[in-house]
Amino acid sequence: MPKVKSDQTATILEYALRHLEAERDEIQGKIEHILGELGTKAVKAVHAVAQAVATKTAPEVVKTKRTLSPAARKRIALAQKKRWAEHRRKKEKA
Repeated sequence: MPKVKSDQTATILEYALRHLEAERDEIQGKIEHILGELGTKAVKAVHAVAQAVATKTAPEVVKTKRTLSPAARKRIALAQKKRWAEHRRKKEKA
């Protein structure tokens, strides 16, 4: 395979870069359209990621607070108590 001169290589790489950036922009537009259909939380998350990519920084994560019902909290507490009781039993045997 013959070696390509450096300015030819640079030209090819610049063309490839422009092509890939155009594809990225097209895909990003499709993603934003789909997220627009899904709702505003998803759109905010994508815009944060897109902005982070553009500025090359870490994206801010859109956090939502989880709320548990009282029944769920009770089930979790009972399960944790059961695990600790089993742990204490094993520790006493050893």
